[in-house]
Amino acid sequence: MSLLGEIERNPPAVEDRGVLRFITAGSVDDGKSTLIGRLLHDTRAIFEDQLAAVARASQKRGQEDIDLSLLTDGLEAEREQGITIDVAYRYFATPRRKFIIADTPGHEQYTRNMVTGASSADAAVILVDAREGVLPQTRRHTYIAHLLGVRHIVVAVNKMDLVGSDEATFERIRRDFLAFASALGIADLRFIPISALRGDLVVERGEHMSWYRGPTLLAALEEIDVADEADALPFRFPVQLVVRPGAGTDFRGYAGRLESGVLASGDEVLALPSGHRSIVKDIVSLGKSLPVAVAGDSVILVLAEDIDISRGDLLADPVHPPQSAKTIQARICWLSSESLDARTLPAARCVLKHTTRSVKARLTSINSRVDVDALLQQAKPAGLAMNDIAQVTLTLAQPLFVDSYELNRATGSFILIDETANQTVAAGMIDG
Repeated sequence: MSLLGEIERNPPAVEDRGVLRFITAGSVDDGKSTLIGRLLHDTRAIFEDQLAAVARASQKRGQEDIDLSLLTDGLEAEREQGITIDVAYRYFATPRRKFIIADTPGHEQYTRNMVTGASSADAAVILVDAREGVLPQTRRHTYIAHLLGVRHIVVAVNKMDLVGSDEATFERIRRDFLAFASALGIADLRFIPISALRGDLVVERGEHMSWYRGPTLLAALEEIDVADEADALPFRFPVQLVVRPGAGTDFRGYAGRLESGVLASGDEVLALPSGHRSIVKDIVSLGKSLPVAVAGDSVILVLAEDIDISRGDLLADPVHPPQSAKTIQARICWLSSESLDARTLPAARCVLKHTTRSVKARLTSINSRVDVDALLQQAKPAGLAMNDIAQVTLTLAQPLFVDSYELNRATGSFILIDETANQTVAAGMIDG
Protein backbone atom coordinates (compact mmCIF):
# COMPACT_ATOMS: atom_id res chain seq x y z
CA MET A 1 0.00 0.00 0.00
CA SER A 2 1.28 3.50 -0.86
CA LEU A 3 2.12 5.99 1.88
CA LEU A 4 -0.68 8.29 0.63
CA GLY A 5 -3.18 5.46 0.84
CA GLU A 6 -2.10 4.66 4.39
CA ILE A 7 -2.52 8.31 5.41
CA GLU A 8 -6.00 8.42 3.88
CA ARG A 9 -7.00 5.27 5.78
CA ASN A 10 -5.44 6.41 9.06
CA PRO A 11 -5.24 10.21 9.08
CA PRO A 12 -2.93 11.68 11.73
CA ALA A 13 -4.59 12.93 14.90
CA VAL A 14 -5.26 16.67 14.86
CA GLU A 15 -4.94 18.63 18.08
CA ASP A 16 -8.27 20.07 19.19
CA ARG A 17 -7.57 23.68 20.23
CA GLY A 18 -11.06 24.20 21.66
CA VAL A 19 -13.37 27.13 20.93
CA LEU A 20 -12.13 30.59 19.92
CA ARG A 21 -14.50 33.53 20.24
CA PHE A 22 -13.37 36.48 18.15
CA ILE A 23 -14.76 39.72 16.80
CA THR A 24 -14.12 41.63 13.62
CA ALA A 25 -13.95 45.39 13.99
CA GLY A 26 -12.73 48.48 12.18
CA SER A 27 -14.08 51.44 10.26
CA VAL A 28 -17.02 51.47 7.88
CA ASP A 29 -16.35 49.69 4.56
CA ASP A 30 -13.14 48.04 5.74
CA GLY A 31 -14.64 44.71 4.63
CA LYS A 32 -15.59 43.03 7.90
CA SER A 33 -18.73 41.32 6.59
CA THR A 34 -16.93 40.26 3.40
CA LEU A 35 -14.12 38.76 5.48
CA ILE A 36 -16.54 36.68 7.56
CA GLY A 37 -18.34 35.63 4.39
CA ARG A 38 -14.99 34.53 2.94
CA LEU A 39 -14.15 32.53 6.07
CA LEU A 40 -17.54 30.80 5.97
CA HIS A 41 -17.32 30.16 2.23
CA ASP A 42 -13.75 28.89 2.08
CA THR A 43 -14.15 26.63 5.11
CA ARG A 44 -17.36 25.21 3.55
CA ALA A 45 -19.47 26.36 6.50
CA ILE A 46 -22.48 27.45 4.43
CA PHE A 47 -25.19 25.41 2.74
CA GLU A 48 -25.76 25.41 -1.01
CA ASP A 49 -29.18 27.02 -0.67
CA GLN A 50 -27.64 29.86 1.40
CA LEU A 51 -25.01 30.43 -1.27
CA ALA A 52 -27.66 30.36 -3.99
CA ALA A 53 -29.74 32.96 -2.11
CA VAL A 54 -26.70 35.23 -1.78
CA ALA A 55 -25.94 34.77 -5.49
CA ARG A 56 -29.49 35.86 -6.38
CA ALA A 57 -29.27 38.87 -4.07
CA SER A 58 -25.93 39.84 -5.64
CA GLN A 59 -27.44 39.65 -9.14
CA LYS A 60 -30.33 41.91 -8.09
CA ARG A 61 -27.71 44.46 -7.05
CA GLY A 62 -26.12 44.23 -10.49
CA GLN A 63 -22.96 42.50 -9.22
CA GLU A 64 -21.32 39.88 -11.40
CA ASP A 65 -19.52 38.14 -8.53
CA ILE A 66 -21.12 36.80 -5.36
CA ASP A 67 -21.18 39.41 -2.58
CA LEU A 68 -20.04 37.34 0.41
CA SER A 69 -20.85 40.16 2.84
CA LEU A 70 -24.53 39.28 2.45
CA LEU A 71 -23.89 36.09 4.41
CA THR A 72 -23.65 38.20 7.58
CA ASP A 73 -25.63 41.34 6.74
CA GLY A 74 -28.89 39.67 7.64
CA LEU A 75 -30.93 42.71 8.66
CA GLU A 76 -32.94 44.36 5.88
CA ALA A 77 -31.82 47.78 7.09
CA GLU A 78 -28.18 46.71 6.71
CA ARG A 79 -28.75 45.58 3.13
CA GLU A 80 -30.48 48.85 2.26
CA GLN A 81 -27.78 51.03 3.83
CA GLY A 82 -24.84 48.83 2.93
CA ILE A 83 -23.51 48.94 6.50
CA THR A 84 -23.68 46.59 9.48
CA ILE A 85 -25.75 48.02 12.36
CA ASP A 86 -26.02 45.01 14.68
CA VAL A 87 -23.74 42.27 15.95
CA ALA A 88 -24.12 39.22 13.70
CA TYR A 89 -22.88 35.97 15.23
CA ARG A 90 -21.75 33.08 13.05
CA TYR A 91 -20.21 29.69 13.75
CA PHE A 92 -17.79 27.50 11.84
CA ALA A 93 -15.18 24.85 12.51
CA THR A 94 -11.96 23.46 11.11
CA PRO A 95 -10.26 20.17 12.06
CA ARG A 96 -8.22 22.12 14.62
CA ARG A 97 -10.86 24.17 16.44
CA LYS A 98 -14.36 25.65 16.57
CA PHE A 99 -15.00 29.35 16.08
CA ILE A 100 -17.67 31.82 17.19
CA ILE A 101 -17.35 35.04 15.21
CA ALA A 102 -19.09 38.36 15.72
CA ASP A 103 -19.30 40.92 12.94
CA THR A 104 -19.45 44.18 14.89
CA PRO A 105 -20.56 47.56 13.48
CA GLY A 106 -17.91 49.85 12.06
CA HIS A 107 -19.80 53.15 12.08
CA GLU A 108 -19.07 55.32 15.13
CA GLN A 109 -22.80 55.58 15.81
CA TYR A 110 -22.82 51.86 16.66
CA THR A 111 -19.66 51.60 18.76
CA ARG A 112 -21.84 50.52 21.69
CA ASN A 113 -22.73 47.35 19.74
CA MET A 114 -19.03 46.67 19.29
CA VAL A 115 -18.69 46.69 23.10
CA THR A 116 -21.28 43.90 23.24
CA GLY A 117 -19.29 41.73 20.85
CA ALA A 118 -15.93 42.38 22.49
CA SER A 119 -17.04 41.73 26.06
CA SER A 120 -16.93 37.93 25.63
CA ALA A 121 -14.25 37.66 22.93
CA ASP A 122 -10.89 35.92 23.23
CA ALA A 123 -9.44 37.67 20.17
CA ALA A 124 -10.14 40.60 17.86
CA VAL A 125 -9.48 40.96 14.15
CA ILE A 126 -9.09 44.69 13.46
CA LEU A 127 -9.48 45.42 9.76
CA VAL A 128 -7.67 48.29 8.09
CA ASP A 129 -8.40 49.38 4.52
CA ALA A 130 -5.03 49.38 2.74
CA ARG A 131 -6.06 52.53 0.83
CA GLU A 132 -7.09 54.49 3.95
CA GLY A 133 -4.63 53.35 6.59
CA VAL A 134 -5.20 53.73 10.34
CA LEU A 135 -8.33 55.82 10.99
CA PRO A 136 -9.82 57.21 14.25
CA GLN A 137 -12.38 54.39 14.42
CA THR A 138 -9.55 51.85 14.01
CA ARG A 139 -7.88 53.32 17.09
CA ARG A 140 -11.19 53.48 18.98
CA HIS A 141 -12.01 49.81 18.36
CA THR A 142 -8.50 48.68 19.21
CA TYR A 143 -8.58 50.63 22.47
CA ILE A 144 -12.02 49.29 23.40
CA ALA A 145 -11.00 45.70 22.62
CA HIS A 146 -7.90 46.09 24.79
CA LEU A 147 -9.92 47.82 27.53
CA LEU A 148 -12.39 44.91 27.54
CA GLY A 149 -9.60 42.41 28.18
CA VAL A 150 -9.15 41.01 24.65
CA ARG A 151 -5.58 39.71 24.84
CA HIS A 152 -5.05 38.62 21.22
CA ILE A 153 -5.38 41.20 18.45
CA VAL A 154 -4.77 40.51 14.76
CA VAL A 155 -4.54 43.53 12.46
CA ALA A 156 -5.73 42.41 9.02
CA VAL A 157 -4.72 44.94 6.36
CA ASN A 158 -7.53 44.32 3.87
CA LYS A 159 -8.09 45.27 0.22
CA MET A 160 -4.45 44.70 -0.63
CA ASP A 161 -5.66 43.89 -4.16
CA LEU A 162 -6.61 47.56 -4.57
CA VAL A 163 -3.06 48.76 -3.84
CA GLY A 164 -1.32 46.26 -6.10
CA SER A 165 -0.47 43.93 -3.19
CA ASP A 166 2.25 46.41 -2.32
CA GLU A 167 4.52 45.37 0.55
CA ALA A 168 5.59 48.96 1.27
CA THR A 169 1.96 49.97 1.85
CA PHE A 170 1.51 47.11 4.32
CA GLU A 171 4.70 48.03 6.20
CA ARG A 172 3.67 51.69 6.40
CA ILE A 173 0.31 50.79 7.93
CA ARG A 174 2.04 48.40 10.32
CA ARG A 175 4.38 51.20 11.52
CA ASP A 176 1.49 53.66 11.88
CA PHE A 177 -0.52 51.18 13.93
CA LEU A 178 2.42 50.34 16.21
CA ALA A 179 3.02 54.04 16.83
CA PHE A 180 -0.49 54.22 18.28
CA ALA A 181 -0.71 50.79 19.96
CA SER A 182 2.70 50.62 21.63
CA ALA A 183 1.37 52.60 24.59
CA LEU A 184 -1.40 50.04 25.17
CA GLY A 185 0.86 47.09 25.94
CA ILE A 186 -1.17 44.55 23.96
CA ALA A 187 -0.02 41.05 24.94
CA ASP A 188 -0.31 39.43 21.50
CA LEU A 189 -0.39 41.69 18.42
CA ARG A 190 -0.01 40.38 14.85
CA PHE A 191 -0.25 41.89 11.34
CA ILE A 192 -1.45 40.04 8.22
CA PRO A 193 -2.05 41.45 4.71
CA ILE A 194 -5.23 40.05 3.13
CA SER A 195 -7.76 40.45 0.35
CA ALA A 196 -11.13 39.30 1.68
CA LEU A 197 -12.72 39.85 -1.74
CA ARG A 198 -10.16 37.73 -3.58
CA GLY A 199 -9.47 35.34 -0.70
CA ASP A 200 -5.72 35.93 -0.50
CA LEU A 201 -4.21 34.95 2.88
CA VAL A 202 -7.61 34.45 4.53
CA VAL A 203 -7.98 30.66 4.33
CA GLU A 204 -5.75 29.99 1.31
CA ARG A 205 -2.45 31.75 0.66
CA GLY A 206 -3.22 32.89 -2.88
CA GLU A 207 -0.59 33.97 -5.39
CA HIS A 208 -0.37 37.72 -5.03
CA MET A 209 1.64 38.36 -1.83
CA SER A 210 4.52 35.93 -1.94
CA TRP A 211 6.63 38.47 -0.02
CA TYR A 212 4.60 37.72 3.13
CA ARG A 213 6.03 34.68 4.94
CA GLY A 214 3.68 34.50 7.94
CA PRO A 215 0.54 32.42 8.45
CA THR A 216 -2.83 33.00 6.80
CA LEU A 217 -5.48 34.67 8.93
CA LEU A 218 -7.23 31.36 9.61
CA ALA A 219 -3.95 29.65 10.54
CA ALA A 220 -3.13 32.50 12.93
CA LEU A 221 -6.53 32.18 14.59
CA GLU A 222 -6.07 28.43 14.90
CA GLU A 223 -2.72 28.96 16.64
CA ILE A 224 -3.98 31.37 19.32
CA ASP A 225 -3.66 29.78 22.74
CA VAL A 226 -6.79 30.43 24.77
CA ALA A 227 -6.26 27.81 27.45
CA ASP A 228 -9.05 28.82 29.76
CA GLU A 229 -7.39 31.15 32.21
CA ALA A 230 -10.69 31.36 34.07
CA ASP A 231 -10.10 27.83 35.40
CA ALA A 232 -7.07 29.04 37.35
CA LEU A 233 -8.98 31.84 39.12
CA PRO A 234 -10.75 31.55 42.50
CA PHE A 235 -14.19 30.07 41.94
CA ARG A 236 -17.20 32.35 41.59
CA PHE A 237 -20.75 30.98 41.27
CA PRO A 238 -23.53 33.59 40.98
CA VAL A 239 -26.87 31.98 41.91
CA GLN A 240 -29.48 32.34 39.18
CA LEU A 241 -32.25 30.19 40.62
CA VAL A 242 -33.13 28.20 43.75
CA VAL A 243 -34.36 24.78 42.57
CA ARG A 244 -37.20 23.27 44.61
CA PRO A 245 -39.00 20.55 42.59
CA GLY A 246 -42.13 20.69 44.78
CA ALA A 247 -44.06 18.71 47.33
CA GLY A 248 -42.85 15.22 48.25
CA THR A 249 -39.13 16.00 47.98
CA ASP A 250 -36.61 17.76 50.18
CA PHE A 251 -34.25 18.51 47.27
CA ARG A 252 -32.84 22.03 47.30
CA GLY A 253 -30.24 23.12 44.79
CA TYR A 254 -28.77 26.33 43.44
CA ALA A 255 -28.63 26.73 39.66
CA GLY A 256 -26.13 28.97 37.93
CA ARG A 257 -23.02 29.20 35.80
CA LEU A 258 -19.56 28.71 37.27
CA GLU A 259 -17.94 31.92 36.03
CA SER A 260 -14.41 31.08 37.14
CA GLY A 261 -12.38 28.45 38.91
CA VAL A 262 -12.94 24.75 39.47
CA LEU A 263 -15.41 23.32 41.97
CA ALA A 264 -15.56 19.70 43.19
CA SER A 265 -17.78 17.73 45.55
CA GLY A 266 -16.48 18.18 49.08
CA ASP A 267 -15.19 21.72 48.49
CA GLU A 268 -16.09 24.44 50.97
CA VAL A 269 -18.01 27.46 49.69
CA LEU A 270 -18.66 30.90 51.14
CA ALA A 271 -22.20 32.27 50.62
CA LEU A 272 -22.40 36.03 50.15
CA PRO A 273 -23.80 38.32 51.44
CA SER A 274 -24.78 36.11 54.43
CA GLY A 275 -21.21 34.96 55.14
CA HIS A 276 -22.32 31.39 55.90
CA ARG A 277 -20.11 28.49 54.86
CA SER A 278 -21.05 25.04 53.64
CA ILE A 279 -19.72 22.02 51.75
CA VAL A 280 -20.64 21.03 48.21
CA LYS A 281 -22.57 17.79 48.57
CA ASP A 282 -23.37 17.22 44.90
CA ILE A 283 -22.95 18.84 41.47
CA VAL A 284 -25.82 18.09 39.08
CA SER A 285 -26.00 18.63 35.31
CA LEU A 286 -28.83 17.29 33.13
CA GLY A 287 -29.95 15.05 35.95
CA LYS A 288 -26.55 13.44 36.47
CA SER A 289 -24.01 13.92 39.25
CA LEU A 290 -20.62 15.33 38.29
CA PRO A 291 -17.42 14.99 40.33
CA VAL A 292 -16.23 18.44 39.26
CA ALA A 293 -17.39 21.59 37.45
CA VAL A 294 -15.10 24.00 35.59
CA ALA A 295 -15.47 27.62 34.47
CA GLY A 296 -18.25 27.93 31.93
CA ASP A 297 -20.30 24.97 33.20
CA SER A 298 -23.99 25.54 33.99
CA VAL A 299 -24.85 23.28 36.93
CA ILE A 300 -26.96 22.85 40.06
CA LEU A 301 -25.07 22.81 43.34
CA VAL A 302 -26.40 20.90 46.35
CA LEU A 303 -24.94 21.96 49.70
CA ALA A 304 -24.57 19.92 52.88
CA GLU A 305 -26.41 22.54 54.99
CA ASP A 306 -29.75 24.19 54.26
CA ILE A 307 -28.71 27.84 54.43
CA ASP A 308 -30.52 30.96 53.28
CA ILE A 309 -29.47 31.55 49.65
CA SER A 310 -31.48 33.28 46.91
CA ARG A 311 -31.06 34.62 43.38
CA GLY A 312 -28.34 37.26 43.25
CA ASP A 313 -26.24 35.68 46.00
CA LEU A 314 -22.71 34.54 45.25
CA LEU A 315 -20.98 31.29 46.23
CA ALA A 316 -17.26 32.01 46.35
CA ASP A 317 -13.88 30.62 47.31
CA PRO A 318 -13.56 31.19 51.09
CA VAL A 319 -9.77 31.34 50.86
CA HIS A 320 -9.79 33.98 48.10
CA PRO A 321 -13.10 35.85 48.49
CA PRO A 322 -14.14 38.83 46.37
CA GLN A 323 -14.13 42.40 47.69
CA SER A 324 -17.20 43.81 49.41
CA ALA A 325 -17.84 47.30 48.06
CA LYS A 326 -20.46 50.05 48.40
CA THR A 327 -18.32 52.50 46.43
CA ILE A 328 -16.53 51.42 43.28
CA GLN A 329 -14.11 53.00 40.86
CA ALA A 330 -14.76 51.88 37.31
CA ARG A 331 -14.25 52.59 33.64
CA ILE A 332 -17.45 52.85 31.65
CA CYS A 333 -18.41 53.11 28.01
CA TRP A 334 -21.42 55.44 27.74
CA LEU A 335 -23.93 53.66 25.49
CA SER A 336 -26.91 55.99 25.61
CA SER A 337 -27.75 58.37 22.76
CA GLU A 338 -28.62 60.93 25.46
CA SER A 339 -25.57 62.75 26.78
CA LEU A 340 -24.79 62.80 30.49
CA ASP A 341 -24.25 66.25 31.98
CA ALA A 342 -21.83 66.27 34.92
CA ARG A 343 -23.92 68.99 36.58
CA THR A 344 -26.92 66.63 36.85
CA LEU A 345 -25.03 63.76 38.50
CA PRO A 346 -26.75 64.08 41.90
CA ALA A 347 -29.99 63.15 40.13
CA ALA A 348 -28.43 60.47 37.90
CA ARG A 349 -29.80 57.39 39.65
CA CYS A 350 -29.73 53.99 38.00
CA VAL A 351 -29.71 50.25 38.59
CA LEU A 352 -26.37 48.47 38.47
CA LYS A 353 -26.60 44.86 37.28
CA HIS A 354 -23.63 42.71 38.32
CA THR A 355 -23.75 38.97 37.49
CA THR A 356 -27.23 37.94 38.77
CA ARG A 357 -27.54 40.74 41.34
CA SER A 358 -29.06 44.19 40.79
CA VAL A 359 -28.66 47.14 43.17
CA LYS A 360 -29.59 50.79 43.04
CA ALA A 361 -26.61 53.01 42.30
CA ARG A 362 -25.68 56.63 41.81
CA LEU A 363 -22.98 58.02 39.54
CA THR A 364 -21.28 60.39 41.95
CA SER A 365 -18.44 61.71 39.77
CA ILE A 366 -16.93 61.61 36.31
CA ASN A 367 -13.25 61.62 37.16
CA SER A 368 -11.81 61.64 33.64
CA ARG A 369 -12.65 60.98 30.01
CA VAL A 370 -10.39 59.17 27.58
CA ASP A 371 -9.38 60.87 24.33
CA VAL A 372 -9.13 57.66 22.30
CA ASP A 373 -7.29 59.34 19.43
CA ALA A 374 -4.53 60.80 21.63
CA LEU A 375 -4.80 58.26 24.47
CA LEU A 376 -4.91 61.12 26.96
CA GLN A 377 -7.04 61.53 30.10
CA GLN A 378 -9.22 64.65 30.24
CA ALA A 379 -9.80 65.42 33.91
CA LYS A 380 -13.26 66.41 35.17
CA PRO A 381 -15.07 66.54 31.81
CA ALA A 382 -18.32 68.50 31.49
CA GLY A 383 -20.18 65.32 30.58
CA LEU A 384 -20.28 62.19 28.46
CA ALA A 385 -21.63 61.65 24.95
CA MET A 386 -22.52 58.33 23.35
CA ASN A 387 -19.44 56.08 22.92
CA ASP A 388 -17.33 58.10 25.37
CA ILE A 389 -15.09 56.11 27.72
CA ALA A 390 -14.58 57.50 31.21
CA GLN A 391 -13.31 56.71 34.69
CA VAL A 392 -16.10 57.22 37.23
CA THR A 393 -17.08 56.72 40.86
CA LEU A 394 -20.31 54.90 41.74
CA THR A 395 -22.06 54.72 45.11
CA LEU A 396 -24.25 51.66 45.74
CA ALA A 397 -27.33 51.29 47.94
CA GLN A 398 -26.20 47.79 48.96
CA PRO A 399 -22.75 46.18 48.88
CA LEU A 400 -21.65 44.11 45.92
CA PHE A 401 -19.03 41.36 45.97
CA VAL A 402 -16.67 42.10 43.13
CA ASP A 403 -13.26 41.48 41.62
CA SER A 404 -11.29 43.84 39.44
CA TYR A 405 -12.02 43.40 35.75
CA GLU A 406 -8.33 42.75 35.11
CA LEU A 407 -8.53 39.73 37.41
CA ASN A 408 -11.97 38.38 36.52
CA ARG A 409 -14.01 39.59 33.54
CA ALA A 410 -17.24 38.01 34.85
CA THR A 411 -17.27 39.46 38.38
CA GLY A 412 -15.46 42.64 37.34
CA SER A 413 -18.06 43.83 34.83
CA PHE A 414 -21.50 45.38 35.08
CA ILE A 415 -24.11 47.37 33.18
CA LEU A 416 -25.98 50.50 34.24
CA ILE A 417 -29.72 50.71 33.57
CA ASP A 418 -31.68 53.95 33.64
CA GLU A 419 -34.34 53.58 36.33
CA THR A 420 -36.95 55.63 34.50
CA ALA A 421 -36.54 54.50 30.89
CA ASN A 422 -35.39 50.96 31.79
CA GLN A 423 -32.67 51.22 29.13
CA THR A 424 -29.01 50.20 29.38
CA VAL A 425 -26.94 53.40 29.42
CA ALA A 426 -23.42 52.14 30.15
CA ALA A 427 -21.18 49.09 30.33
CA GLY A 428 -18.57 49.13 33.06
CA MET A 429 -15.35 47.53 34.21
CA ILE A 430 -14.34 47.64 37.88
CA ASP A 431 -10.85 48.90 38.67
CA GLY A 432 -8.67 47.11 41.20
